[in-house]
Amino acid sequence: MALVLTSTAFTPAGPIPATYTCQGKDISVPLAWSDLPAGTRSLALIVDDPDAPDPAAPKMTWVHWVLYNIPPSATGLPEAVRAQALPPGTLQGRNDWGRTGYGGPCPPVGRHRYFFKLYALDVVLPDLGQPDKQGLERAMRGHVLAKHELIGTYAKH
Repeated sequence: MALVLTSTAFTPAGPIPATYTCQGKDISVPLAWSDLPAGTRSLALIVDDPDAPDPAAPKMTWVHWVLYNIPPSATGLPEAVRAQALPPGTLQGRNDWGRTGYGGPCPPVGRHRYFFKLYALDVVLPDLGQPDKQGLERAMRGHVLAKHELIGTYAKH
């Protein structure tokens, strides 16, 4: 069995409903995971968009959400999850808006891909403060037991 990440909000490679974007309520999508590998001590989640600012000429990867130290007893995150409702022990990093929490798709032009990346780690990471994506990736290096990506798409209407 391999690590699995799903959402009831969209199908793999399918469109993300506007509710979860800057054109809607800008709330986090519901996520569920299963089949954690043996030895998983914590989970990390990074949501990013490699198509910024324009999919025809991408220049950067825009980071939408950074979470780590999610306990392996958690089986997902509910829709519109707030910081105080995250699973106990979960810590947040900074997104590219310079804040913690979820920031939904808000592409300036074209249809972008949004990668929801779940990592199973063999450690509980130390408190990294509010790391950016690169800081979390450095801390995870050598500790990733498994990774699963769920991709959704969005274009402004």
